[in-house]
Formats: sequence, C-alpha cells, structure tokens
Amino acid sequence: MAYNPDLAIDLEKVIAERTGGKKVPHFVVRALEKFLHVDLMNGLLVQGYEGQEFLDKAVEYLDVKAEIEGLDRIDTSSGRKYTFVSNHPLGGIDGVILASNLGKLFPDVKMRFQVNDFLMNIPGIRDVSVPVSKTGAQSRDLPRLINEYYSSDDQLLIFPAGMCSRRIDGRIQDLPWRKTFITKSVQNGRWIVPIHFIGENSRRFYRVANICKALHTKFNFAMTFLPDEMARGMHKTFRVVVGEPIPPEFFDSSKTASEWAEWTRQEVYKLQ
Repeated sequence: MAYNPDLAIDLEKVIAERTGGKKVPHFVVRALEKFLHVDLMNGLLVQGYEGQEFLDKAVEYLDVKAEIEGLDRIDTSSGRKYTFVSNHPLGGIDGVILASNLGKLFPDVKMRFQVNDFLMNIPGIRDVSVPVSKTGAQSRDLPRLINEYYSSDDQLLIFPAGMCSRRIDGRIQDLPWRKTFITKSVQNGRWIVPIHFIGENSRRFYRVANICKALHTKFNFAMTFLPDEMARGMHKTFRVVVGEPIPPEFFDSSKTASEWAEWTRQEVYKLQ
C-alpha cells in the first residue's frame, strides 16, 4: 500500500473529457461531487490498496458488517472451483462485502467479483474484477475474457441479473438471471453456490428506476444514485445466507440453461 493522490477522482477533468472540453460551471461540478460522494470515494482510493486488501479495507472504511450463515458449507480443501451466485439488492456494498468475506476463504487464489465495466477503471479492484459488459470495440473481447475467467483457477462471484434489484410485483428482487453462469460453470466443472444477500435501497432509488423504465430511457439514471445508496448503507450490518454448493452435473438436460438460471434464482430467494 502506498498513498497516491493521483488515484483520486477528478470529476471536473472527467466531465471535460466526456464533453469535448466544454466548460461546466464550477457550482455544477461541486453539486455533482456532493451528489456522487466523490470525497468519500477518494478517501479510500488515494490510499493505494489493491485486490483483496482493497476489498477488506473498503469494508472497514465504510464500516459495514455481515452476519453470514452457511460459510461452513464451502469446502476449501478439495480444490473445487466455485461460482458463487447472488442476488444484487444494493448494487455496490453487497458486492464488496461478499467479495471480501469469500476471498478470505481462498488465500491462495484470486476471488473475482462482477462489476459494471466502467468500474474496471478503478485500479484497486481491476485485478479482482469481472466486467458485466464492454462497450464499443472492447465488446469483441468480452467472450474471450469470460472464457478466461471461468476456465481459470480463480473463484468467481457473479450477479447474474447484471444490475441491482428493482421493486417488482411489490417486492425487491432481481430481474431475470442471465444463463452464462450456468453454461460456463458446467463447461468448466465449477460448483455453483447460491447466496441470498438480504437488504434493500431507499424508496427514492426504486422510484427513479421505475420512472426510467416507464420512460424507456436508454441511460440508466438510477445507477447514478448508487454512490448515495452506498453512503446510506454505511455503518450497517447485513444478513447473508449461503446455500449448499451444487455440483455441475446437477444441471442436466432436463432443463434449458435459461430454465436452470431461473431455478437457481428462485432457490436463492428461498434461503432464509
């Protein structure tokens, strides 16, 4: 670890790069910095932590804790490769908490967790991350990267919905899960471990998400509220339930990969 002020987010510079150098009023930049909690994030980023140490320090820095049930179900001595799959109620803190705690079980290999691709620009987590998607020319590399992650000896933490939970039919739940974690885990002999992370964001977040859905907006405006949701989640303790690991051969031809993905999603919500 080495303190490095160059790792801090310079929002004014980021905006200038994204707008072709157009000048944005100073008060607008400051308002955005406050809304996005840039100072809070920079307080951690400039410390220069990387990988598992970054995750552990982030949990400590945000003062979040987890009461995790079922970790004893994970056999860490057999050399098994696992794909941990979880619902994604918070869109940020839940990933950090799970990756930190699961990573401590496997000190000899990396614990990679899924993030939105723009977060791959954060040096501290780049080496332990799996991108959800890539845009532009980079998208051509995504199938190769996914194959590399699943065929590696790393342990994986995946959020198959690809985004944080929404309010659906009156309750907080994930959107349908993508089937990739089923197909790639089976191909690479990975055991799948269902995890239920119990938590939710503010009512405001779900209102914004519902408005975006109703207006069919291309940009996910709700995502810009996640830094504030992260700040609201500080100093809290969350409950997590880890289910029984499922061997790859269990996912046979009796269901399609998409049907197995939905079955696993339903099993996650049964974990209480």
